[in-house]
Amino acid sequence: MAKNSTEITIVPQEVLLSKIYLLRNEKVMLDRDLAILYGVKGIRLREQVKRNMSKFPGHFMFQLTEQEVEIMVSQNAIPSKGHLGGFLPYAFTEHGVLMLANVLKSERAVQVSIRIIELFVKLREIVVSHTELKLEIEKIRKKLDNHDKNIEIVFKYLDELLEKKEKPRKKIGYQVPKKKI
Repeated sequence: MAKNSTEITIVPQEVLLSKIYLLRNEKVMLDRDLAILYGVKGIRLREQVKRNMSKFPGHFMFQLTEQEVEIMVSQNAIPSKGHLGGFLPYAFTEHGVLMLANVLKSERAVQVSIRIIELFVKLREIVVSHTELKLEIEKIRKKLDNHDKNIEIVFKYLDELLEKKEKPRKKIGYQVPKKKI
């Protein structure tokens, strides 16, 4: 048992990240990838899911459509539909991954699921910090736009002053009369 837990800690975060896809505006993992990570055959994983469908509502898991599979093959480094198992794969959300570990009931599945959930949490934190950063950048951009407008107005006034030819002014005050010779 100790051997399995050391194997699990060896799974690099980058490997797990490469198995997370964005489908239907959800971060999901495919059944084939989870089967490999959990150390079970894909057919056994799908079997357990089918036996426990009531534990997998739509926001935990969904089956990909033909069009989604085509998009995945064309946009990701997936060589063909056959690489996905030759069928329409299941996609599991963060909650589905956790439920899947409970359905499979293996120590490895539980440990890998914990690691995956931690990764999903980190991704969520990154998105939140990214959103905050984006808002701060937007504030700065608005300030800069405002500064640009103000600087433009200043230059416009400077240009007007430079272009304006001053007319000789009539002197005011006491003037000494010119003497006639």
